[in-house]
Amino acid sequence: MSNLSDDFDRCLGERIRTERTARGWSLSDLAERADVSRAMINKVERGESSPTAAFLGKLAGALSLSVSTLIARAEANGRRLSKVGDQPVWTDPETGYVRRQVSPAVDMPLEIVEVSLPPGARVPYDAAAFAFLRQMIWVQEGSLVFLEGETRHHLDAGDCLALGPPADCAFINESGEACRYAVILLKGR
Repeated sequence: MSNLSDDFDRCLGERIRTERTARGWSLSDLAERADVSRAMINKVERGESSPTAAFLGKLAGALSLSVSTLIARAEANGRRLSKVGDQPVWTDPETGYVRRQVSPAVDMPLEIVEVSLPPGARVPYDAAAFAFLRQMIWVQEGSLVFLEGETRHHLDAGDCLALGPPADCAFINESGEACRYAVILLKGR
């Protein structure tokens, strides 16, 4: 498994800037749409700060991209075969959540992401991060609590949940063991 380095933070920042400028948006425009700090976006775009999962989710949602697509575009390998040793791995500096882009970075509406959520970790996402895609969560190991708006779902190994309409949500590992799950994303509605 290849870990994304500080060089990847630079590539990710460049990709965010490219996505922002391709839309004709200023830093302030993106900050307003994502409801985040303009200064923090600036730091991330310059590769001076590694964004948290929640922050990256807000940016991706504002850009109408999934976090996976944003990471894959930053990695930009474009190959159809995604060998496990070449799959981009990103670790949230705040929670220790590890996200691996399983599917190749090709122009398809489907993505597969594997996540390892440490014991006690909680990763929230705003509804805007899901407004443009449909997704399922398939737990591979351990157990996961998924808050979908006011609804609490408890998933054990083998369980699969199809998400409903976009809502603020949170991935939570209340157990003492790591939880590993796959997120299958279908872009567009």
